[in-house]
Amino acid sequence: MARLLLLCTAPALLLAAVAGIPPPQEAARMARYVLHSCDWGALATLSAQEGLRGRPFANIFSLSDGPPGPCGGSGVPYLYLTDMEISVQDLEVNSNASLTVSLAQTPYCRKHKYDPQNPLCAHIIFVGSIVKVNDSEAGIAQKALFTRHPEMESWPKDHNWFFAKFNITNIWVLDYFGGLKIVTPEEYYSVKP
Repeated sequence: MARLLLLCTAPALLLAAVAGIPPPQEAARMARYVLHSCDWGALATLSAQEGLRGRPFANIFSLSDGPPGPCGGSGVPYLYLTDMEISVQDLEVNSNASLTVSLAQTPYCRKHKYDPQNPLCAHIIFVGSIVKVNDSEAGIAQKALFTRHPEMESWPKDHNWFFAKFNITNIWVLDYFGGLKIVTPEEYYSVKP
């Protein structure tokens, strides 16, 4: 038990960085691994803004699927949002979105000298919708986000921040040569990163 607790602490991040990534034939595990390794992603919405209405609009958001380390990932991308943010205003009109996360933000691709566009620098594209979490899930979302992004706790209270999650309906994995791999949400949630 003590050893398990040790693995689930901050030093586990170093262990995870040293450990190998899942092999290309395990696309669902790769998707979970990449999401859990990332602290932010590019969220694309359909703009509701004057002059851009209906056009794709991508923006960067901090995210987390759980505390860092090999024991913390739920696979659910949680976000901390405010209605004041332009992309959130888009989501109020149409909650459908896509979310891309990439190992390019981790030391892995730099260490191997992989360009972010190289398929070996794995990236995952999620499609689905953004929804506010209910009260029973808010504590989970808060722990997931505030352990990775402690600055969030001090963000202005008058901005009416709320916890949200990305409801995944489709998953595409690009982690090797030969094109995208499709992973179902059921496959994705049934594996550990």
